Amino acid sequence: MTGKVRIGISGWSYFDWLGIFYPYNTRSPDWLAIYAQSFDTTEINSSFYRLPRVKTVQNWVKQVPEGFKFCPKISKYLTHVQKLKGPEDALEKFFGVFSHIKEHLGPVLVQLPPSLAFEEDIVRHFFEVLKKKYADYEIALEARHESWLAAGAMELLREYNIAWVISQSGVGFPYAEQVTAHVVYLRFHGPEVLYQSRYSDELMVYYGEEIRTWLQAGHDVWVYFNNCYYGNAIDNARTLLHLTQP
Repeated sequence: MTGKVRIGISGWSYFDWLGIFYPYNTRSPDWLAIYAQSFDTTEINSSFYRLPRVKTVQNWVKQVPEGFKFCPKISKYLTHVQKLKGPEDALEKFFGVFSHIKEHLGPVLVQLPPSLAFEEDIVRHFFEVLKKKYADYEIALEARHESWLAAGAMELLREYNIAWVISQSGVGFPYAEQVTAHVVYLRFHGPEVLYQSRYSDELMVYYGEEIRTWLQAGHDVWVYFNNCYYGNAIDNARTLLHLTQP
């Protein structure tokens, strides 16, 4: 049984895409509908900084075709302020919004700060809350402290079926091609300069082959390019889409 791959961009609201991806003079409220003509998924970065209103997320769904998937990022307050401690209230508020478009969601992204080391007791409690109350959501975790590369951290992710985010960047985010869940989740942040440098076609060929291997093993693969400036993410995503077509 082969899995499914979805490839998109980390968001769609970029003014410098005007004339590159969006026609000049296109109104920003129309960007998502245009984006969804080329890609079938996107990350929602705005939820990391501030939770959108229910009406807002419902309106996003109205602008995209059936089958399009959004991957929202968990609140920065939970990951960077609370540092995963006492997650109950923050998770309730987050899922209280996104439960209204649940059938349109891909994995929920948890992005941790570089300062947050792996502490098993805290992480296990966080995962337990997710398992007990939000088990029907898929979760992907992007850690940026080297301690998360330890075997114990990976084992805990596997125990709770939470995807380790394979995070490719030129600044040394912890990198490991570890598969810890049914879902495989990749983020590309830029090979040299964060968010604005372009990946080579040769590297895309490498990841295309890796993705095919994961798909053949039955995994669903989600890929997002976060090197968004100057249209680099668009070019890289289109290249990888081509390389992973049947």
